[in-house]
Amino acid sequence: MLDGLLAYLDSIKARDPAPRSRWEILLYPGVWALAFHRVAHWLFRGELFFLARLVNHVARMLTAIDIHPGAKIGRNFFIDHGFVVIGETAEIGDDVTIYQQVTLGGTNPTNGVAGKRHPTIADGAIIGSGAQVLGPITVGERARVGANSVVTKDVPPGATMVGIPARSTLVDAGESSGARFLPYGTPCSEIYDPATQKLELLQCEVEQMRKRIAELLAERDAGEEKPARGRGAGKTSGRA
Repeated sequence: MLDGLLAYLDSIKARDPAPRSRWEILLYPGVWALAFHRVAHWLFRGELFFLARLVNHVARMLTAIDIHPGAKIGRNFFIDHGFVVIGETAEIGDDVTIYQQVTLGGTNPTNGVAGKRHPTIADGAIIGSGAQVLGPITVGERARVGANSVVTKDVPPGATMVGIPARSTLVDAGESSGARFLPYGTPCSEIYDPATQKLELLQCEVEQMRKRIAELLAERDAGEEKPARGRGAGKTSGRA
């Protein structure tokens, strides 16, 4: 159990350069919120719903993080700073990082307790600060949701989503930059902005069209010159 705790604290330190020791990480509200949730989830699975909610309520007062007891959370889950809301039917994989002011919310409150109303976050995903991931959608493995994005559709594995509504960039920021971890899920370069990328694509298409038009005009001019030269040569030979 101690080895598991140490591995968990080290996984957080690998994603957050601020703490100077494991003791500092033990003070993080996200660590305490997850610890409370493990107890609340155990009670929830035992159908001790009131006690599970009571533990959840205490955790929310102490950490400002609201994780429903029914949510399923994997290993090495890290909430940086806090003020996060995670719904009942949310499912979170291993090594997931969520920053402050994130909501994993539902979009259909009439779907019933047993219905899937909240997102599924796959292994290694990063949800940037202020992002809203809504509905029974799936955020794929190693995907990144940029800060303040609103996601209402499935996210492919490895994609980087930005904007409202969130759209996938054309380049995988993790692969292109060589970095396995992207803080706040947000690329810091304009090349990852979908609007900028579309403008660049349109500009490339316009340049290609201009080159093609220039080639066609050159071919037309060359075709007109050849008959003119042929008529001139015929008249000269006739005079001779």
